[in-house]
Amino acid sequence: AVVSTQSGHYGRESTMEKFNNLDQNGKVQAYYMWVDGSGQFIRGKTKTIHKAKVTSLDDLPKWTFDGSMTDQAVGENSDVKLKPVTIFKDPFRGGNNILVMCECTYADDTPHVSNKRTECKKLMEECKEQKPWFGIEQEYTLFDANGRHPLKWPANGFPRPQGPYYCGVGANNVYGRDLVEAHYKACLYAGVKIAGSNAEVMPSQWEYQVGPCEGIEMGDHLWVSRYILYRMAEDFGIVVSIDPKPIPGWNGAGCHTNISTLAMRQPGGMNHILDAIKLMGGKHDEHIQEYDPTHGLDNARRLTGLHETASIHVFNYGVADRGASIRIPQQCEKDRCGYFEDRRPASNCDPYAVTGRIVKTICLGR
Repeated sequence: AVVSTQSGHYGRESTMEKFNNLDQNGKVQAYYMWVDGSGQFIRGKTKTIHKAKVTSLDDLPKWTFDGSMTDQAVGENSDVKLKPVTIFKDPFRGGNNILVMCECTYADDTPHVSNKRTECKKLMEECKEQKPWFGIEQEYTLFDANGRHPLKWPANGFPRPQGPYYCGVGANNVYGRDLVEAHYKACLYAGVKIAGSNAEVMPSQWEYQVGPCEGIEMGDHLWVSRYILYRMAEDFGIVVSIDPKPIPGWNGAGCHTNISTLAMRQPGGMNHILDAIKLMGGKHDEHIQEYDPTHGLDNARRLTGLHETASIHVFNYGVADRGASIRIPQQCEKDRCGYFEDRRPASNCDPYAVTGRIVKTICLGR
């Protein structure tokens, strides 16, 4: 059972350690994971691989699951296929055990309607000569084990107003740091390109960054980092929410997406950055449709023009402006090259949909 006390957490860890250290008789546990029909949550199950070590995707067979329980099929025709696409080390089981990111397909191997990765990969292949790089800032909020009350908020009322919490230190300013640190270490072990983390503006709200990643690996690495966070939170008895506006009146949560192409990173790249921003402005509505799983309904609660956001109905950009749709970092403006930040994607976005839409606009002109 999951326990919510720190002492209970370590007691459970000690119990599990006895079993994690058992010999596996030359076999590997492979945790197959996939994006479910909601477009914002991850599911997974474990398969035994009859090899001492998995060295490539060729060692991993396709598999199936019951799509009627994940909003991806009906009971009368429930099988959905899993196609392994990338491998990470398993920080929970250790040894040669692995995490396997999968695509969902129909019985004839065509992409499932919920599968955004296949189309994203196709778009990334079309523009690979431009070498698109991404870095995504995943914001999230921690709740007590019941999932209804932000972690360590007062039982009645609210904490002090926003101000001391962002990048804060001290037990009265930050809540849940043990989970954050454990998640960071687990991502490094797994091979996820985690780049940093910090406490956010609202108490019990945190952010970590993944990247730079080129092309399709951005979506793969962010989804696996989310799985590790959810799985780690089980051990701490904490509920993780990636809802874009969990508490009305306080800062929401986004997946700010940093973008550059090779031309933008080279001297004189600012002209290419401004050209890309102009193209994105012409496709604002199309981007909003892809920036959360409800085609803009979730983001409408967050992108109000308040709390460091631009209105969902407006497209603008500025240097160091966190109230704009697009932010150009001051250093990039000074260097006249670098990258820019799209602040519109919601915290519960599908990174395959977001990065695919971005290159479709700025690299392929569609």
